[in-house]
Amino acid sequence: MPHVIVKMFPGRSREQKQKLCDRIMEDLVEIAGCEKKSVSVAIEEIPEAEWAATVYKPDIEGKKDTLYIMPGYSLSGD
Repeated sequence: MPHVIVKMFPGRSREQKQKLCDRIMEDLVEIAGCEKKSVSVAIEEIPEAEWAATVYKPDIEGKKDTLYIMPGYSLSGD
């Protein structure tokens, strides 16, 4: 039962967000071997001014052991 949450800055159209979610779902079905009916995908739009506090520190710095791809930027001075 994969559930994916995509966090990103606001600004994409509804169509772009739907296309992104559709592709994520298709890849999950193909790669993880799950059924479409088992997949859910959400998008959370986070304003840039809130990114460090609501995403970077808790989800990136705070969960490095669960990340498979690290971002190419740092907000902590690393």
